[in-house]
Amino acid sequence: MTISRKDILKQAGDYVMIIFGLFSYCLGYSAFILPEKVVTGGVIGLASVFHFALGWNVAVVNYTINLILLIMAFRIVGKQFVVRTVFGATIASLLLYIMVPLFPGKIVEGEPFMNIIIGSTLCGLGLGITFTHNGSSGGTDIVAAMVAKYSNVSFGRMMLYCDVCIISSSFFLFHGLDKVVYGLVFMIVNSFVADLVINNNRQAVQFLIFSEKWEDIANAIHNEAHRGCTLLHGTGWYTKRDVKILMLMCRKYEGSHIFRIVKAIDPDAFVTQSNTVGVYGYGFDQMKVRLKKYQPNIADESMSAADILATQGEKSTEQR
Repeated sequence: MTISRKDILKQAGDYVMIIFGLFSYCLGYSAFILPEKVVTGGVIGLASVFHFALGWNVAVVNYTINLILLIMAFRIVGKQFVVRTVFGATIASLLLYIMVPLFPGKIVEGEPFMNIIIGSTLCGLGLGITFTHNGSSGGTDIVAAMVAKYSNVSFGRMMLYCDVCIISSSFFLFHGLDKVVYGLVFMIVNSFVADLVINNNRQAVQFLIFSEKWEDIANAIHNEAHRGCTLLHGTGWYTKRDVKILMLMCRKYEGSHIFRIVKAIDPDAFVTQSNTVGVYGYGFDQMKVRLKKYQPNIADESMSAADILATQGEKSTEQR
């Protein structure tokens, strides 16, 4: 199996972006969160608990727990995810090992809330970039990836579920609600920013295009934007004339390209654009739901549709 130059460049680009995302995450945590003695969620939050309570090195504890989680998740998330997570966890631990001593004090004295907001934004941005490029910093990323493999639960929401218990445990460490509140603020902002970055590339829009030059527009969209169209037949109620309507789905960032194509061919075209909650199928996201396997009864194969409906009606009557 040969690997093309394009694939190699894409893989290299992904790893560069993963490193950049991890750098943003570690910078936000080391410079703004850890000096405030705030316990965050995830494995790094658990590592900070050991750091504050026993004086253990955050980077070492973080890396050790990540390796344990990876061993447990190896069969579920797959080899490629494990390789990238080992890479991400290693880079993250090295960056933490280097950055934590560089920020022994608070960046902004007397402004803990500002430090938490800035740090959580940098961390969320880093996690979003890392996960978008199929990478992982480890920790709750591993748990989120395992859950996302079988469901449509968003990455940020899964992080929320995993982080609440760890943040709440900081009350028993510092015996104060202020640290817990700051930890919850970090959790909310971090998850929101991560979801914003991740879902930005997945947002889709739906176009309805009314034009007499519908055929030229459809061909241009197919050839230039590489998107398919569906031709709908309608009737204009005012003119009582038959009209052709083009319906297509595309990523949000492709919307401006569609508008340019339509305007270049027919400036008078009537176009509507609407956001979609989700688009699943070829060229978009996959439907991640588990279905029960259906095995038809051999006796049912010889029955007609009417007989099957009648039988189901009799069964429902008996149950009543």
